Amino acid sequence: MKPQVLLRKIHHWGSMLIMAQMGLVIMAGLFLMLKKELDWVQPGTVRGAAPEAVPAQSFEQMFAAAASAPELALADWSDLSRVEVKPDRGIVKFVAANQWEAQVDASTGELLQVAYRRSDVIEALHDGSFFAEWVKLYVFFPSGVVLLVLWASGVYLFFLPHVKRAQRRANGARRQAAAARDAATTPAA
Repeated sequence: MKPQVLLRKIHHWGSMLIMAQMGLVIMAGLFLMLKKELDWVQPGTVRGAAPEAVPAQSFEQMFAAAASAPELALADWSDLSRVEVKPDRGIVKFVAANQWEAQVDASTGELLQVAYRRSDVIEALHDGSFFAEWVKLYVFFPSGVVLLVLWASGVYLFFLPHVKRAQRRANGARRQAAAARDAATTPAA
């Protein structure tokens, strides 16, 4: 079997195999690319009263301000997914396990914004961990490997006609040069 025929078959069946996973990865990836532009994906970061200043409030005081928002459902620190300190903005983000986020001013302790954060869920969909860790490792990772093979076979299949055409031109030019040489060295009758 010719290599290009084999690669076309691999390309055809490989793309059928990973179609659903790659569709999900691409759609989630597009949303993640726009997460700073779309507040629906990830809430915008507000500015505190004193950006780039040393925080005047303790983490306990800022946590208490974040816990005052009922959407976060914070009883203690274990209910948090993460805490992000943004010194250039003068705020601290408290992200709850339920994906709600509170932005607290680091200098005044004032609760500035409460919003739902979808970027973490979209990222989990993007890498497959949304379904289960084993799906990420045994479904999405092999799909990535198949995608790499599809890319390589696609590059080969794209450049193959160009290489063949260049080889035909070179062979034709060699034949013409050889024929001209033969005609010049052959005695006339």
